[in-house]
Amino acid sequence: MAVTIRDVAEASGVHVSTVSRAFSAPHLVNTVTRTRVLAIAEDLGYRPNRAARALTTGRTHNIGLIVADIANPFFPPLIKAAQAQARMRDYHVFVADTDEDPQVEEELIQTLTKQVDGVLLCSPRLTNRTIERLREEIPFVVVNRRVKGMPTVLMDVGRGVRLAVEHLTRLGHRRLALVTGPSGSWTSKEMQAAAAAMVEADVTFLGPNPPTELGGLAAVTDVLASGATAVLAYNDLVAIGLIEGLAARGVDVPGEISVIGVDDIVPGRLSRPKLTTIAMPTAAAGRIAVDLLLQSVDSESTGGVTVLETSLIVRDSTGENRK
Repeated sequence: MAVTIRDVAEASGVHVSTVSRAFSAPHLVNTVTRTRVLAIAEDLGYRPNRAARALTTGRTHNIGLIVADIANPFFPPLIKAAQAQARMRDYHVFVADTDEDPQVEEELIQTLTKQVDGVLLCSPRLTNRTIERLREEIPFVVVNRRVKGMPTVLMDVGRGVRLAVEHLTRLGHRRLALVTGPSGSWTSKEMQAAAAAMVEADVTFLGPNPPTELGGLAAVTDVLASGATAVLAYNDLVAIGLIEGLAARGVDVPGEISVIGVDDIVPGRLSRPKLTTIAMPTAAAGRIAVDLLLQSVDSESTGGVTVLETSLIVRDSTGENRK
């Protein structure tokens, strides 16, 4: 005979409604009580009926997670952390990829609206106005994009850019190039604003560019024409492409040009030279975004911005200016 919610309540010494809340609204249950209830449920082999719960509560216990490009190594740590955090809250995550296309992004949101309780938008390419319109249908949390009145998680890439420019100027670099990302990228705009405010160096902006290795390869000609002795790339993929393209032209990194990326993805740690980069707290962003979204689902909260600190990791792709 299948174990029922009443069996769990009796074994736990609590009311049936407490067991129900332990699964459906854990924030409403004392931590000690919830831990005991979940442990007893696990021992008894009890699994809540999601379909029945959805009919009762009006909740699907699913959330959507939409990313700009799932092939970009920046996103998997965020996705993994978000899934783990959601699982702890008894939620499932539907992951979707927009391939950097805002139209696809909007279509995915509209498709998911009937299937999930809320949506995480990671590095969206939609306009703020479109996001504000779509949020009338379903709760959102946005990662790496400022949208007025919306729960938001930001990674402080501006701080990372300041650290990167300071590092380069200490190495004697005064002519820098910033290889920017897609035109609709909040991160790219933040990088440009931070670099423009730095008086220690003359920064040339090159872009927009695709946020890929091919984007870096294509930017090599402009980098060389700029006369820069150091380059800050939109992300690590672009930086790796730049290094490959410079090597093909016989330009040594960091002997002739220093290169810094953004994200601290695994390929950058394995490349030669190993990539100096701005580390982005992607896993923390995924966990916090899930918590904010479920708070929004439960309480209809409408705002709040969490800013996560970035750091500069110095490796082998930066060196002293020898020109």
